[in-house]
Amino acid sequence: MFRIFQAGKSVASYNKVQFRNGLRHFTNQQNYDAIVLGAYTDELALANTSDHISQSTRNSILEQLSASNFSKADDLRMLYNVGGISQVAVVSLGDKKSNQNQAAVLETARRAAGLGVQALKKQKATNVGVDVSIHAHGAAEGAVLAQFEFSKLKKGKDQEPFLSVGPFGGLDEASVNGGLNWETGQIYGVSQNLARMLMTTPANLMTPKTFSEEVAYLLAGLENIDIAVHDKEWAVRQKMNSFLSVAQGSDEPLRFLEIHYKGASESDPVYGLVGKGVTFDSGGISLKPSANMALMKGDMGGAATVCSAMYGISKLKLPVNVVAVTPLAENLPSGRATKPGDVVRAMNGKSIEVINTDAEGRLILADALYYLSSKYSLKSIIDVATLTGACDVALGQVFAGVFTNSDELWTQLNIAAQMTSDPFWRMPLHDDYLKAMKESAVADLVNSAGRSGGAVTAAMFLKEFLADKEQPWAHIDIAGVMDCSSTEGYHVKGMTGRPTRSLIEYLRGHTK
Repeated sequence: MFRIFQAGKSVASYNKVQFRNGLRHFTNQQNYDAIVLGAYTDELALANTSDHISQSTRNSILEQLSASNFSKADDLRMLYNVGGISQVAVVSLGDKKSNQNQAAVLETARRAAGLGVQALKKQKATNVGVDVSIHAHGAAEGAVLAQFEFSKLKKGKDQEPFLSVGPFGGLDEASVNGGLNWETGQIYGVSQNLARMLMTTPANLMTPKTFSEEVAYLLAGLENIDIAVHDKEWAVRQKMNSFLSVAQGSDEPLRFLEIHYKGASESDPVYGLVGKGVTFDSGGISLKPSANMALMKGDMGGAATVCSAMYGISKLKLPVNVVAVTPLAENLPSGRATKPGDVVRAMNGKSIEVINTDAEGRLILADALYYLSSKYSLKSIIDVATLTGACDVALGQVFAGVFTNSDELWTQLNIAAQMTSDPFWRMPLHDDYLKAMKESAVADLVNSAGRSGGAVTAAMFLKEFLADKEQPWAHIDIAGVMDCSSTEGYHVKGMTGRPTRSLIEYLRGHTK
């Protein structure tokens, strides 16, 4: 099975304190067999100050923490049979800081929940309560993200019990947290887990056709969502020859997925999203080295995160309008495949000399960007793509690179990324980088200009396919953050599903 989350009940339903004959020292109407708590280390104290924990239980926990040299942020102690609970995971929050901004508080809650849930998973807990006293939304995000695993292809894994996680203690403070609560945190986490699932699924089980079917199934029945799945004949009529040139080497048929979310009135602005959807990238005729080529099942990470963000905003019922498109294809070598030196004419009429068939993402995005920007009047366009190894070299697994022609759009994206702790770094976007992309003797543009400044030249190439060069636009290169090398708390080894939550938060920012 693949596990994206196990839903908990609303926080509001857990607020009554009830002791049973004086024997129950945690409020535990949900019959949790394990609980995650946070504690500060400077003046040793539990973060949860409510009467959901009796004073005697609180004292017992603090005594054990003091005796165990519980002193550094992220320290974790497992306590057993405390206050009627079989297992209690206490996570250090470090020193208690006053006047922390909301982004920092969210990450504290997110990280503590993730570390605690991961520890209790290893201990085979089945019904876990997570302390929501720091921030319910952040705690839910961390708890849901920490549960992700992709095991449906492993024999016998479907016999293992689900880990159920719900909120423990505190009040649902959505009214004072800008509308964020346990339920919204679950939706953010589930949305990223959906992207992880799409990216992790082997390429033979996640072709362009099956990706479209899976997304259509996930979005079916959600409010204000319309889905159109276009085929090769449609792409031919649109003159998307750049997109078609990538798909022609594979026997798997291409798809072009178009999703409309109408959460606001027709007179309100419309925001555009584009996701690169190469469901497997061998490099084509410019074949990649075999080492780590299996990871290229995740080269549709842009499409996965964009579609999962659309799921999230629909579940949240955000009052915004969004159009998302994802061109989907495999890039494989064959007798029909595009050859280095071939020239194709994109939808906007520009000719492209394909110097390197492994620079295929920009070819499919070129037609998608022009289609979206020419057909719709948009407030902004954001494209997301596992585009260049150069961005991975520059930023590694920490920051995704953002290239944008709009200071305002960069500010909005940066604020969203800070709130989700899924960070962006602004990269240069300068016309001088375009010169190398215009050095073809036979076409308007080349699709690759070598290693120097490779992430920037790719971004400049994409800009050439905006119908209006002044259109506020951002390109997010997620090649470096596509994969996580180790599991720590809510960060799980494997495909990351980043930056799904940042996209949702960016769009939520336009509803205030």
